[in-house]
Amino acid sequence: MDEIDRNLVVALQLDGSAGLAELAKVAGLSVSATAERVKRLEERGVIRGWRADLDPAAVGCPLLAYVLAAVSPGRDDAAFRKAMRRQEAVLECHAVTGAWTYLLKIRLPDLAALDGFLNEEIRAQAGVQRVETLLAIATVKETSILPVAPATEE
Repeated sequence: MDEIDRNLVVALQLDGSAGLAELAKVAGLSVSATAERVKRLEERGVIRGWRADLDPAAVGCPLLAYVLAAVSPGRDDAAFRKAMRRQEAVLECHAVTGAWTYLLKIRLPDLAALDGFLNEEIRAQAGVQRVETLLAIATVKETSILPVAPATEE
């Protein structure tokens, strides 16, 4: 990415609803050239999609939990991955190093929903050996804005 692409993706992360005229000012290009740049960023997969940033409490899922799961390797591992991809409450699922196999970020309405989710959707999966749950009691920072690397020559 060159400096213009970098400036565009930084601006779009801060305000995804910014119009082309506003982005053109950031890029120092015409509106049509800016539109073409944004299109190319989408085609290259730099911009993966467009979505609204919602307040979890306002949409009924204020409880934030992190779940560590140890899963036996092999077929059970693949089945676990597939099952977690289908779960709407699982916002993130990461394969991790160390004593655990996966770290999941989960949003749910309350503790009762979490208890049910852990028993019915996590522990019930074949190969799950153990689970540990951490509840977030306060959120100090939560963002999806990435620290975009400096521009590179193309």
